[in-house]
Amino acid sequence: MKKLLYILSFSALLGSCTSDSEFLDREPTNILGQEETFNRPDLVLSVLADLYNRYYDFGTVEDWSSLAQFNVAFWSEAGRYGEFQNGGWGYGAWGTWDYGYIREMNLFLERLEQSTELEASEQARFMAEGRFLRASYYFTMVKRMGGVPIILESKTYDFSGDATYLRFPRNTEAEVYDFVIAEAEEIMNDLPASADVKSRATKAAALAMKARAALYAGSIAKYGQNTPSVSLPGGEIGIPASRADGYYQQALSAAQQIIDGNAGNYSLYLKDEANLSNNFAALFYDKSNNPEVIFVEDFMLQSGKAHGFTIANQPRFGAEEEEGGRINPALNLVQSFETLEGEYKPLPIMDGSGDYILYDDPQDLFANRDARLEGTVIVPGSTFKDRETDIWAGVQLKDGTVISGDSRGQQKEVPGSDGPIQVVGFDGPIDGVEFTAQTGFYIRKYQDPKAGSGQRGVRSDVWFVRYRFAEVLLNAAEAAFELGQNELAANYINRVRSRAGITTELTATDINFNRIAHERYVEFAFEGLHFFDLKRWRIADKVLDGISMEVDDLLSNIGDATKRRTQPYGLWPYKYFNPGDPNNGDWLFKIVKPNRVTGADRFQLGNYYSEINQDILTNNPLIVRNPNQ
Repeated sequence: MKKLLYILSFSALLGSCTSDSEFLDREPTNILGQEETFNRPDLVLSVLADLYNRYYDFGTVEDWSSLAQFNVAFWSEAGRYGEFQNGGWGYGAWGTWDYGYIREMNLFLERLEQSTELEASEQARFMAEGRFLRASYYFTMVKRMGGVPIILESKTYDFSGDATYLRFPRNTEAEVYDFVIAEAEEIMNDLPASADVKSRATKAAALAMKARAALYAGSIAKYGQNTPSVSLPGGEIGIPASRADGYYQQALSAAQQIIDGNAGNYSLYLKDEANLSNNFAALFYDKSNNPEVIFVEDFMLQSGKAHGFTIANQPRFGAEEEEGGRINPALNLVQSFETLEGEYKPLPIMDGSGDYILYDDPQDLFANRDARLEGTVIVPGSTFKDRETDIWAGVQLKDGTVISGDSRGQQKEVPGSDGPIQVVGFDGPIDGVEFTAQTGFYIRKYQDPKAGSGQRGVRSDVWFVRYRFAEVLLNAAEAAFELGQNELAANYINRVRSRAGITTELTATDINFNRIAHERYVEFAFEGLHFFDLKRWRIADKVLDGISMEVDDLLSNIGDATKRRTQPYGLWPYKYFNPGDPNNGDWLFKIVKPNRVTGADRFQLGNYYSEINQDILTNNPLIVRNPNQ
C-alpha cells in the first residue's frame, strides 16, 4: 500500500507539469535559495545561530571533564581513573584546526555583504556577529596552536589537479593576536551596548574578548623569555618581548571601557549579601537580571538544547536517579581559599600537639573562609537541593582504630554499640568506588538547584559563562600590575575579593605576580581559564613537573603560583565514636591521596602548543611543525 501511494503521489506531481523538462526545472519548495536566505532577518539569524552553536570552548558544561583537568579535581568515574595513572599528555592534546568552520563563517560574511533587502543596521549587526565568531575561533586556535594561517575569504578547489593556491603558510603568533584585537575594535560599535543580551555578541563581549586576547599576548611576550625553546624562528610561536607593554595597555583600556559603563551597565553579581557563598553559586545559574554575565552559551529546557552537567556531578545520595558524583574537587584547590582576614592557611585539622581537632559539625572546618569556597565546592555537611550531603569515611574509636565499609551507607557492629551502626556515608568517600566523593568534596559551581535537573528526561538549562565582569576586573588588574600601576590593580582586585567576604583590603605593596595568579585560581576554578593562565605565564612545566606530591608539598607555599600540583589530594571526615565521652559524634579530618592516583602529571615544553596533525603537514608543506615535538 505504501508503494502504491508513493506512485500515485508521484504521478500527481507529474500531472501538474506540461513536460518532463518543466518538472525537472522546477525550483524545490522546501529549500531556500541563497538570495532569499540572506535577505530575510529571521533566516539570517537561523544561519548565524548554527555558527554560534559551534563556538569552540576549552571547557564547557557539555563536557564535564574539560572543566576539571590539571588536578583541581579527581574524577570519580572508573573509566577515567587512567587520567590519574599516566605521566601527562600527548602533544596532540587540546588541538583544533577546523578550517571548515572558518570557511562557513567566511561564506556567511560574503553572502551577507551581498544582501540588498536588509536594513543597514541589521546587516551591520549580523556582519559584526559573524566577525566576532570568526575572531573568537582564531583566538581559540592561537591559544592552542600558536600562529595559524589567517584566511578571510572562502576558497574553492577548481579541480585543476593543482591545489597549491589553496596552501597558506602560518601567520605569526603576534599577527593572529593582532587580528583578534583589531576585529574586536572594528566591530564593537555595530553591536548592541546592552547588558540584557547574553547569548549573542555585544559591545561588551567584543571588548572582553579584546581584553583577554591582549592580556594573553602580553603575557606570552613577557614570560616567553623564560622558555626560549618554545619558539620558532619565523615567529609562528613566540612574541617579541618588546611588545608586552603595548598589549597590556590594550588589555587595560578595553577592560576599562566595560568597567566604566561604556558598553552597558555591568557589575558584580550581588543579590544575596546575607550568604555570599550562595550568592557566588547563583551567579552561574541565575538568568534574571544578572549584571555580571556578559556572554554565554545558553540552554533551554524542552528545546532540544539542554545538558547533563548536574546529572553527572550532583551529590549521589538521594539524587534523582541516584546519579552524579564525578567531579571531586581536590584539597589542593579547597585549601587555597584564604581566610576572611586574607591569610593563606591550611585547614586546621590538627592542633599544635599533633592531635586531631574535633568539630561539632563537619562544615565548621570550613568556616571563616573566602565565600567562594562554598560557592564553588560542596563540602561535608553542606546541602544541595535542600538535602544535606552524607560525606564521611568511617568511625574512629578512642584507640585510633578506624572502622569503615566498602559500600555506601554500610552498617557494621562497632565495639560499644548496641547493634549495627552506619560506618560510612551514603556519599562515601570509599576509595575506588565511583560516583562518590572520593576526595571528600563535590563540585557546586554550575550545579542546577532546580528540581528535575538531575533527571535524564529533564536535564539542565544552566548557561555556560564565557565572559563575565569579574574576569574583566581581574584582567584589568593584571594588566595594570604589569604596567606598574599597582594601586589601580589593588583597587580592581579588592572589588572582587570584597564580594567574597574578605575583610582585609590589599594595598599596592601587596600586589605581585603570585597575588594575581592566586586570585584567578580561586575565582575562575572550573571555568576553563586556569590552563591558559598556566600556559601564557610559562609556568605549566613548573606546576606540572611530573614529580609525585607529598603532604608537605600540599600544605606549604599556599598562594605560590608555581606550587606543585601534579596530583589531586582529598580530605576525609571521620566520626569520633566513644559513647559516654562528651566528644562522641564529633568530627575529625584526615588528608588522603586516592589510591587510584598513581601517576604524576608532567607538562612538557612540547605541550605549550598542540601538535599539528601530520596529514596537515603533508598536504601543506608551507606549514611548519610546532617546537619540541
